[in-house]
Amino acid sequence: MLPLLTLLFGIHLALVSGGCQTDQQSLLVELKNTLIFNQSKSTKLVAWNYDADCCEWAGVTCDKGGLGLVIGLNLSKESISGGIDKSDAIFSLQYLQNLDLSFNDFKTSFPVGFANLTGLISLNLSNAGFMGQIPIEISIMTKLVSLDLSMLYYLPGVSSIKLEKPNFATLVHNLTQLRELNLDGVNISANGNEWSQALSSSLPNLQVLSLSNCSLSGPIDPSLAKLQSLSVISMGGNNLSAPVPEFFANFSNLRILLLNDCNLRGTFPPKDFESYLCRLEVNSLNGNIPSSLFVIPSLRKIQLSSNQFTGQVPIISGVSPSLDTLDLSSNKLEGPIPQWVFNISRLNVLLLSSNQFSGTIKLDWIQKLHKLAALDLSYNNLTVDANVTLSSFPQMTTIKLASCNLRVFPDLRNLSNLVSLDLSDNQINGEVPRWIGEVGSSALLSLNLSQNLLVSLPEPLSLPTGLAILDLHNNVLQGNVPLLPPSVVYVDCSNNNFTSSIPPDIEHIQFASPCSTEEQLSWQDWMSKQPWSLAKTQIVDLASNNFGDILPNRALNTWEAMKGNGNENHDHLSFEPLSLSGLYYQDSITVTTKGQQMELVKILTIFTSIDFSDNHFVGPIPDVIGQFSALYTLNLSHNALTGRIPPFLGKLAQLESLDLQLIS
Repeated sequence: MLPLLTLLFGIHLALVSGGCQTDQQSLLVELKNTLIFNQSKSTKLVAWNYDADCCEWAGVTCDKGGLGLVIGLNLSKESISGGIDKSDAIFSLQYLQNLDLSFNDFKTSFPVGFANLTGLISLNLSNAGFMGQIPIEISIMTKLVSLDLSMLYYLPGVSSIKLEKPNFATLVHNLTQLRELNLDGVNISANGNEWSQALSSSLPNLQVLSLSNCSLSGPIDPSLAKLQSLSVISMGGNNLSAPVPEFFANFSNLRILLLNDCNLRGTFPPKDFESYLCRLEVNSLNGNIPSSLFVIPSLRKIQLSSNQFTGQVPIISGVSPSLDTLDLSSNKLEGPIPQWVFNISRLNVLLLSSNQFSGTIKLDWIQKLHKLAALDLSYNNLTVDANVTLSSFPQMTTIKLASCNLRVFPDLRNLSNLVSLDLSDNQINGEVPRWIGEVGSSALLSLNLSQNLLVSLPEPLSLPTGLAILDLHNNVLQGNVPLLPPSVVYVDCSNNNFTSSIPPDIEHIQFASPCSTEEQLSWQDWMSKQPWSLAKTQIVDLASNNFGDILPNRALNTWEAMKGNGNENHDHLSFEPLSLSGLYYQDSITVTTKGQQMELVKILTIFTSIDFSDNHFVGPIPDVIGQFSALYTLNLSHNALTGRIPPFLGKLAQLESLDLQLIS
């Protein structure tokens, strides 16, 4: 058989022991020696044994016919940072059908050598660190069935990928065999007619279409209806500015529909469609939510938050038994929450906050939801009856019951994996229960008990060792501030009756609002007692305390995050999303400046603020503030500062708010 192949096809086959071709193994060895990778993080390259058959190497796949030809190479997540452009080895593996270089850090433009890999069926370069223009060479890989060039566009320091020359239509024109196309995060910048018609005319067999955050515009052209094999449509984060097309309901194979944050408008399509994931959040959809949506047997996730849906959640029977996520938050829904919501046995995430729901909810209703991990009923017109001890919910990570007319603490002592607890803006009075320091064990990251009628904390109160956020503001708490674990990065215990300031046990605090105190404090004494570093501090709020003395240049000079030009990399304040069963949610922080509350929600990559107002500071405005060129707000009002307004304040290019009222 081997001589016949040699005669007919001119294939030179030189076998090594075990079946791997010597030329194939040589190319792989050359590739490894050329690539720059972190050996401590590598699991494949680092394990290649040159004395063994290369067909047995991790990440290497050879043909099933026993010819020893390398047809698959998977070097995903190998911490590769360079070297691919130093050798043609990888592009000389002429029998390759599957190539996966995803999740590396090449930091280079796309190599032109991909033109040699015309036999590829699957190419995955997602999040590989390639940047710039997608090369024309990829458009001649006519055998491709799966192409993934997507990137996590929102990660800091990630350079963009674009499609200009060739443009989108040119790239896909010859890729007629494609069934999966993933270009998330690639800058395509095409209007609805362009990208819709390019897809419908060139990719008749397309099943997976993922073009989220690609700078696409609408409307969606009706020609897209030709792609009847589509099972996944993911186009979130584009400004489509159009209604959800009615013909989407005719995609009989559609299983996943992701059109979040697309500026969609109008009513949701009334026709039924078969799907198991429906994401339409952050749009302008209105009208009633159709009852038919909730009974689709295969539907697993309904995510319709941040729209303008009105009316009541319909009373239905036969809700989808597969449903595990229901997110209707931030709409204009009203009336009672129907009982069937609390009977969905597989429900993992229930988010109904920021609507106009009314009525009474008994917290023990959730006892039937044994798989529940996240619950948010905040900011409705609900009254939550919390006179119940919740049994063990091993998956429960988030409970948010802000503004739910709570009068007592719900007994949550059995929730050992709780990550975030928000009971703020209620009418809970009396003493904070001692078990609050034990809830979630070390898993608890955020605890918000603000804006209640709480009088005292148990002493001593041992807070979870991993706690990052503690918010106790606007209560009537007395006594000492609790000892804080080193992990805390945000503390607000203002507007209470505490008799001590923040205790000196915080090692690193990135942004903080200090606790009120009745005694006048010397700035120098207070700072000298704090062993934590303020180098990374971005938001400093010392307003409405009794600080006196001079603002010292030496201490302020250590606040490095305030310096720079506002564009430098100081790891500026940003909120990383909290992952819950594959869903991502981001926190916010409220900053008060000049009496105005400003909520920084989701994304404000850079924000720096200083508020020293309403104290007893004396002396001149410190010169070092002139170096705080990343500063956005500065409030020194209602102090006893003296001297002229220094000219360096006019050079703070980022400054948007300056308050010097009522200083001497």
